[in-house]
Amino acid sequence: MHLRQGTFSHLPDLSDTEIGAQIRYALLNNWPVSIEYTDDPHPRNVYWEMWGLPLFDLDEPDGVLAEVNACRSTFPHHYIRVNAYDASYGRQTTALSFLVQRPADEPGFLVVRTETEDRRQHYGLRSYATDVPAGARYRD
Repeated sequence: MHLRQGTFSHLPDLSDTEIGAQIRYALLNNWPVSIEYTDDPHPRNVYWEMWGLPLFDLDEPDGVLAEVNACRSTFPHHYIRVNAYDASYGRQTTALSFLVQRPADEPGFLVVRTETEDRRQHYGLRSYATDVPAGARYRD
């Protein structure tokens, strides 16, 4: 199972050249870029850990790619994404967000059904990754 989050989620994984091209596009639009990582990819988990500070005032994607590679080497078994923010509306808005790394083995999600009053059914998702404590997930 492949996690489908962010822009380009239904395309094959991006190469470093393609990632650099997307970062260049963001920088040409004056969008600051940040890098985030997690080992809990639940769709409602929107607050991933931030890798360093957002990268402002860059002209070339090389600095961002160096930080992406540093994050990859520190967290080789985590999901890593790049976000670009557009402040032209007077507030921070995510203009672009895409995965640049995923674990080799993605365990997927369990659909949890709960019966409530009047026999109504409620459904939710639980990540199989959370069966293992944080920090120990996705180890080889």
